[in-house]
Amino acid sequence: MTFSTKLKEEITTYNGNLIEKRAELSAILRYDAKLEKNKITITCENAKIARRIYTYLKEIFGINIKIIVRNQKRFRIKQIYILEIKEKTKFILESLYIFENGKKIKANMDYFEADEEKIAYLKGTFLTTGSINDPSTSGYHLEFVFNTKTDADFIKNMLKTFKFEAKVLKRSTRYMTYIKSGETISDIIKILGAVNSLFYFEDIRIYRDHKNMVNRLNNCEIANQEKTTLTGLKQKENIEFLKQHDLMNLLDEHTKIVLEYRYKYPESSYAELAEIISLETDYKIGKSGINHHFIKMKKLIEQYLKTNHNI
Repeated sequence: MTFSTKLKEEITTYNGNLIEKRAELSAILRYDAKLEKNKITITCENAKIARRIYTYLKEIFGINIKIIVRNQKRFRIKQIYILEIKEKTKFILESLYIFENGKKIKANMDYFEADEEKIAYLKGTFLTTGSINDPSTSGYHLEFVFNTKTDADFIKNMLKTFKFEAKVLKRSTRYMTYIKSGETISDIIKILGAVNSLFYFEDIRIYRDHKNMVNRLNNCEIANQEKTTLTGLKQKENIEFLKQHDLMNLLDEHTKIVLEYRYKYPESSYAELAEIISLETDYKIGKSGINHHFIKMKKLIEQYLKTNHNI
């Protein structure tokens, strides 16, 4: 069972009040029902979602609903649940703000003023058109898929009322409203009321974020070590240059000590070199003092090259 399936089934375990049920049904019938003259057909692959739709329609409109169960043999055998409504179809569609005067109308935010209604509408939308990637197997990705850009934009704007930023993308002949922010997806799962799914998602997100942070720190440490090693080896070459050209005697005793230990420990950092010198000699020195002596060495070499090679 996929993460999306578990999440949807968890959503179906929580029932709202009558107004919330109407808002949820409004989304389900708008985005997932086949609307014909005097007939509404809803097709589901999930038994719990089909049962929820059946129960809500019965409770609110008191109608008879025909249920057809079919076996679909594509790759594997699975059951498809078809709900057929032939009673009060016009009344149902107008009550749920899908039809007006016998014609289908665009979704309107004014019909769902309270946050509870909007959340219920988002629940119905997710149950029929939504999915979320399992965070343990891939990146963070939530999407709703629609037949029209108008519907995709409407859900984008509804999400925006909760300060959730989504984007709309055309995919073949359909439109997708999607979010890739792990934090935002977590917040959406929270308002959908799926507590267990939220805990699972957050556990994976915390683990991944911690792992990424450790990897960044390790990469940073490796980069710093490589930089330290290259610097040390270059300084060792400069010390050899000083010796070859009898320039060491032009330096003070403390600088000579620092260069002697750098020659012995070319891969040590300035802090490590300062600690070694402070422990093994009478010269107590810090990281900045080490740097000061290398600046002296560099200036001496530059002066020598300028004098002797007209640089």
